[in-house]
Amino acid sequence: MEAPSEMVCTETAEEKEDPGAAPYGNFINYYTFNPLENRLSLIPNTLLEDVGYQPDTEEVLMLDVGCNSGDLSVALYKHLLQNHPPGSDRSGRIHLLGFDLDQDLILRAQNSNPFPKNIQFIPLDITSEESKSKLTSYLEHFGRSHFHLCFCLAVTMWVHLNHGDAALLGFLSRLASVCECLLLEAQPWKCYRSAARRLRKLGRNDFDHFKTLKIRGDMAAHAKEHLEKQCGMELVRSFGSTSWDRTLLLFKRR
Repeated sequence: MEAPSEMVCTETAEEKEDPGAAPYGNFINYYTFNPLENRLSLIPNTLLEDVGYQPDTEEVLMLDVGCNSGDLSVALYKHLLQNHPPGSDRSGRIHLLGFDLDQDLILRAQNSNPFPKNIQFIPLDITSEESKSKLTSYLEHFGRSHFHLCFCLAVTMWVHLNHGDAALLGFLSRLASVCECLLLEAQPWKCYRSAARRLRKLGRNDFDHFKTLKIRGDMAAHAKEHLEKQCGMELVRSFGSTSWDRTLLLFKRR
């Protein structure tokens, strides 16, 4: 249920390129219609240093939630190492764990992973009870209790639509509990309507919770409120909006 996630949220764009419906956001060709540059162009390659980490002298752990086929995970890793090529001391100290609930997408990510020593991909459903224990086990391998930086890009809507209001808030709380910094891209409400419309267009049942959701409207604002009031995090920077009108927000543990 990734950062893999959905397509453009306007009727015109849907008419031009419609990959079909994926109830959990696990589109098999996601990055053909949401190019990597949509996010990378907004994220500075000095992000780790900007939030206070020193990859030259310490191990840095990153988490990509809903990594789809791993293309963006690898691109983010390379982006943050732009001035320190693979094989340098710095590259050896940065590690990334990507996960997705779609095992076929994870297999693709594993098979095409150019940095197996530093990037790992595992199948995992973040809403399952086992998810926290698996993430904790990964962290303990490095003697850590938290990831330094977590990427959650276009995942919130899929948790929300498939599991409801309480699950969305629980999901945000779980991420906040395992990371020190969180880079969040929450889909706006118009994307919810588009996702539901695509299911109906294919003759499938609607999302179980769509009509009963009480958390609606400005989804980024709702996420910000919960993270700041309930999770001990604070918004430290906005990197602007992607071409799909989604804002990238950086939160940090107080």
